[in-house]
Amino acid sequence: MTGYLAFSLWGGWHDVVAAFSAIGLQGTLLALGMSLLNYGLRFVRWQLYLARLGHRLHWRPSLRIYLSGFALTTTPGKAGEAFRGVLLSKRGVPFSISFAAFISERMSDLVAVILLTLLGMAEFPEARSAVLLGTAGILTVLFLISSETALNKLLAWSNKSRRKLVTIASHIIHALHGARRCQRADLLFISTIISVIAWGAEAVAFYWVLDWLGADISVSFAIFVYALSMLVGALSFLPGGLGSAEAVMISLLVLKGMSTPDAIAATVFIRLATLWFAVLIGLVALIKSRHGESLGNRTT
Repeated sequence: MTGYLAFSLWGGWHDVVAAFSAIGLQGTLLALGMSLLNYGLRFVRWQLYLARLGHRLHWRPSLRIYLSGFALTTTPGKAGEAFRGVLLSKRGVPFSISFAAFISERMSDLVAVILLTLLGMAEFPEARSAVLLGTAGILTVLFLISSETALNKLLAWSNKSRRKLVTIASHIIHALHGARRCQRADLLFISTIISVIAWGAEAVAFYWVLDWLGADISVSFAIFVYALSMLVGALSFLPGGLGSAEAVMISLLVLKGMSTPDAIAATVFIRLATLWFAVLIGLVALIKSRHGESLGNRTT
């Protein structure tokens, strides 16, 4: 949050506040609504993954657990969201299963983000290298997940070594085995559509914010900017992509002719309405989960 204050001071505090006022309450509610749509669709995808992995949970406790993971979204690569496995293990779901679902989630997110960047690639070909790098990484992981032979060879290699890091790698490989079941053609197709719509919803909200601020930017370019910033943030492995995602957004918007204060205001606003809104919801859900567990322990 201190970084966003610094961004605002850099762009001119009064100008940034004026831009926020231009968005208004209605605009804020619309943006938050699109974020809720994103979270809801991703939860549906999560339920599909767990079902494919042999664990069907009632949607109410599963939703609370899923949202609790958002409390740790601002970790490198969103790895903290794997904390859901701790809560799920108390409901009989092995950590290897929840981690396989987590890996499948991250892969599906990255595939969706890359597909969305392609919408505006023609307007900013300079970003082609970043998109190609992300695509190469995703294809590599997808190959490992889909190739049972490759996974078995990696697993055999890790089992021969007693080094701690290799042992950790062995657990990851076991999770990749589970993730293979989530990457079969039928579920892969459905999850990709869900992911594109989910992340596209937040990208459209970003376009609306730019439009409310009077920016002359097309829908395709706005979606491209949002998706590329998410991709760079993921590849940077910084907590929540903080700093890297914002830098990409502001730079591209300014290059497109938007004033620096408005670009900063749009960036700060959309990050508050997406990333930090998710963290807030996650904290509330986590507190409720812990409270529910405490009550359960008292009654037993």
